[in-house]
Amino acid sequence: MTISTEINRVINSERPRKTAKLIHAADSTIATTMSSSSLRLLVQRHPAHPLAKLPTRGSPLAAGYDLYSAEKAVIPRGGRKVIQTGICLAIPTGHYGRVAPRSGLASKHGIDTGAGVIDEDYRGLLGVLLFNFGDEDFTVNEGDRIAQLIIEKISTPQVQEVESLDETLRGAGGFGSTGGFGSTAAAVAADLPAELKPSF
Repeated sequence: MTISTEINRVINSERPRKTAKLIHAADSTIATTMSSSSLRLLVQRHPAHPLAKLPTRGSPLAAGYDLYSAEKAVIPRGGRKVIQTGICLAIPTGHYGRVAPRSGLASKHGIDTGAGVIDEDYRGLLGVLLFNFGDEDFTVNEGDRIAQLIIEKISTPQVQEVESLDETLRGAGGFGSTGGFGSTAAAVAADLPAELKPSF
């Protein structure tokens, strides 16, 4: 058997394996795409708001869906108000909806969004809690974009009580402690050479 014949034999024997790998990779990509595109955010206009606007995305890669006001309302300076969107949702299985602020409202008018978690099994009217931290009353008109809806995967591990927790560098360091990871890091740093000690 010549060297060239042996080389051809090896190449031909490897080709089916590589082809199979490529097909498998393509199938995995298609499956992932189909899994993502098969998710559905079900939206129903509430009978009291038949003209309510459905959530929309501002761009193909936008993380959230814009939520729109279904009413006209005034949020007094330093006050807060729940603004109705006029819609009800069914969040995809294994996910929850998070109501997040719109950066434009926050930067231009001092309008912030209160905590908003939409559980998968909630079917009621969706309202958005808005706070007015601006210097003057703020008017919300029907059809205005008031917040963002972000759909996120959720994990619900079982709760287990234990006698102790594993040690970490940060330890029990709370607010403002991450610059030096709290007292635990300070103790560790005390044993370090001077040139390696962090500045807390």
